[in-house]
Amino acid sequence: MLHGIFTFIVDTVAGLFAGFLLLRFWMQALRVRPPMGLAQSVFQLTDWVVHPIRRLIPGFAGYDWASLIAAFLVALLAMTLEYALVPQVSFPLIALLAVFHMVQWILYGFMALLVLEAVFSWVNPHAPFAPFIRALNEPVLSPLRRIIPVLGGIDFSTLVALIGLQVLNRLLDELLPTLIRMSF
Repeated sequence: MLHGIFTFIVDTVAGLFAGFLLLRFWMQALRVRPPMGLAQSVFQLTDWVVHPIRRLIPGFAGYDWASLIAAFLVALLAMTLEYALVPQVSFPLIALLAVFHMVQWILYGFMALLVLEAVFSWVNPHAPFAPFIRALNEPVLSPLRRIIPVLGGIDFSTLVALIGLQVLNRLLDELLPTLIRMSF
């Protein structure tokens, strides 16, 4: 029971912090200017880990690789803490679990952004955060909007993207136990 509580706390804290790191990466990759309060929060929360990594690995090709590497290191630390007491788990397996965790965090982040966009479109499409959320979702939704027509004034591309992300997440959940069994 205590291990389950510990795992929950580690997953929650690591997931939130990695979420900020991944949001930082995505904002900079898309060159989206966030509202000032959000930008200050994201950068203040993550600067302490991103700046030392950036000294070693500077951004190139227009991407802030330090933020992405920091998110992976958070996942690696979380998996190390969760499996530290399990003697059969090797470091390569922990690294693989960290990659899977990070991919799931990315999928959850996109799902959260899509839900936020749907809520803003229903409640207040002119809210200050709405254009920011729309800009973050544009790379995911624009290919779907070219394929799926607007029916009756309703854009179903957000729903299709959410379903697709859920399918990817379930495929990862099914693939993970197989990879773990193969590593033992």
